[in-house]
Amino acid sequence: MLSTLKQSAYILAKNNLCPRLASKWAFVDAKLSEVKDAGTWKNELMILGKQAPSIKVDGQAKEMLNFCANNYLGLSSHPLVVEAAIEAIKTHGNDAILYPSCFDANAGIFEVLLNDADAVISDELNHASIIDGIRLSKARRLRYAHSDMGHLRRLLEESRDCTTRLVATDGVFSMDGDVAKLAEIAALAKEFNAVTFVDECHSTGFLGRGAAAPRSTAASSSTLGKALGGAAGGYTCGPTSVVSLLRQRSRPYLFSNTLPPAVVGAAIRVFDLLASGETDWPQRLRDNTRRFRGAMQEAGFQVAGDPDCPICPVMLWQERLAKDFAERMQSAGMFVVAFSYPVVPRGKARIRVQLSAGHSAEQIDRVVGEFVRVGRELKVVA
Repeated sequence: MLSTLKQSAYILAKNNLCPRLASKWAFVDAKLSEVKDAGTWKNELMILGKQAPSIKVDGQAKEMLNFCANNYLGLSSHPLVVEAAIEAIKTHGNDAILYPSCFDANAGIFEVLLNDADAVISDELNHASIIDGIRLSKARRLRYAHSDMGHLRRLLEESRDCTTRLVATDGVFSMDGDVAKLAEIAALAKEFNAVTFVDECHSTGFLGRGAAAPRSTAASSSTLGKALGGAAGGYTCGPTSVVSLLRQRSRPYLFSNTLPPAVVGAAIRVFDLLASGETDWPQRLRDNTRRFRGAMQEAGFQVAGDPDCPICPVMLWQERLAKDFAERMQSAGMFVVAFSYPVVPRGKARIRVQLSAGHSAEQIDRVVGEFVRVGRELKVVA
């Protein structure tokens, strides 16, 4: 299984999805030295092949008897299980560390990197996984108004006494469909000698390579379960020293099962396809996004977010109106969902529409037509 993980990490690095840093992360090297000096450094052994009572391990001349596996029933390599995994791949089908989900990836980084002498500065609209991950750390917690670079600057100035300052942000904000001001965040981080962390879950694969986080200054996390077509799986990319420390200390990594080979295999294939440049999926997605946004705005709807972001929040403001609107759309065969408090702030209810490269122009025109019909029924548009 570890061989599969190493392969996937290699693919991430090969496709330039692993940001690299130097001196910015020097404090991590100190933490790694502490682990080594304490005699608790663990070298991961890579199993070359299937889980079995007798296994081949990288660097070992002879096979070893395997007494360190959770494979209690011996089923991980059972022919029927392998057959099912292959079928799942067919139908569903520079360093990085894999987690069962990106929620786990985000929950497992801040506690490891930061202590009570440090500060983490977070956008107020960051995903819940970032918020929960920050809560697990002992660092001083600061929050800046959404995408407000002036406020971020003030917080960086106020936290000058902290040993390490880490700015955390979503690359694309999942409820609002807007893109973080990553170039400005990176510039501020450089000015104040801070480091940055970007969650790329809603941008990986179609907004450039991720949301175009500056490669020289950011560590990032993402998921295999959104644009990459997988059912689960998350990962963190970053400098080798950061990932090495996560392998030693990140609790969601140490105390969880790894990803199924079927999920990892499918993700590797998607990365290869995207890196080849032979697909038009990202452009088709942009075209579909612009078609939907343009038609909806022309009809009189307010659609929030970045023009090229396929997360399209149709703002309805009132909770009951959004619920009624979504139910009428569903009755017409349109699978859309209303979001209201506590998922979004009070008075900012919406229907979040998510476009896909798989949608046809006809399908987009149909959903816009239903929005217009229901909007007129409920007196949202004229």
